[in-house]
Amino acid sequence: MKTVVALVLGLAAGILPSVDSGTPDVAQDKPLGGLQKILDAQAVGFPGRAGIWVKHLTTGEEGAVRADETFNSASVIKIPVLVIAFQMAERGAIDLDERIEIRKDDIRGGSGVFRYHDVGLRPTFRDVLMQMVITSDNTATDLAIAKVGGVARVNAWLKENDYGALRLVQTTGDLFAKYNALTPAADPPSRPEAASARSRRSSPDSTRAEADRNGKTNADRAFWLGEITPRAIGRMIEAIEKKTIASAASCEAMLRMMRAQQAGQRRLNHFLTVPVAHKTGDFPPVLANDVGVIYARSGAIVVAFLGNEIRGNYGEAEDKIGRAAQAIVEYFDK
Repeated sequence: MKTVVALVLGLAAGILPSVDSGTPDVAQDKPLGGLQKILDAQAVGFPGRAGIWVKHLTTGEEGAVRADETFNSASVIKIPVLVIAFQMAERGAIDLDERIEIRKDDIRGGSGVFRYHDVGLRPTFRDVLMQMVITSDNTATDLAIAKVGGVARVNAWLKENDYGALRLVQTTGDLFAKYNALTPAADPPSRPEAASARSRRSSPDSTRAEADRNGKTNADRAFWLGEITPRAIGRMIEAIEKKTIASAASCEAMLRMMRAQQAGQRRLNHFLTVPVAHKTGDFPPVLANDVGVIYARSGAIVVAFLGNEIRGNYGEAEDKIGRAAQAIVEYFDK
């Protein structure tokens, strides 16, 4: 009885904190603000398992759905690698202007552009980081992981800096080797058009192979590039935007890269007319993530939208992320 009375008094006074809704189907049992209602509706409407964390950096208003559950990060886990690289550059441990020669053994499949160039290309390390972000280049990613000290060092940094909910599981080279070992017919996903081409194959072997690959992507963490939660990666994006995780110049350089994003055009920025700095993570046809900062008229909004275990049309799932971002911006800018 005392708990009920306290709850009523708290609601009347308007002093209760916002609550992470966990799973959308129980949200009606909790006091909801306008933002939380929007996020619950967007999560219910997403054709898969959605995790969302949103924070308006001017008003401080937050909303969340499954914000502390672990998701397959795909390429979103490349953000900590970017942060570590810039921190090391500030200490003089890395020279962003250093030329990195890309050898034949460095080339990785999947997303990115470096694999299309002649062997021996010598971009600066800054260029490598840029491609890791804007084209999610896997060759660039593994070069960057090695440069900052390897997978173990990235994970040690995450724990040391209170981001223990984030984990880099492996390099992209190691991950794609696991996919390639499944079966010759189960090619690792690289981009949406590749997924579309696979969907046109109708042989029983290819169907079983794709189901096996998708099942691994959904449920087997040995086949994940990284593990993240919406809240933890959102906090890291917030720290970049607030310029507390590195120097102001380094944070602005990272945000400039994220504003130049070339992937995920049907996601956070799809239906918006305001700038967005973001980083995507893809494993078509079952995973589409996007996290970043939306520069709304009312102020910067951090949005982490993780879409795992997607069912049905991949492009339509991406559009759902875009519509969620649109609803969030309209709520704050109204």
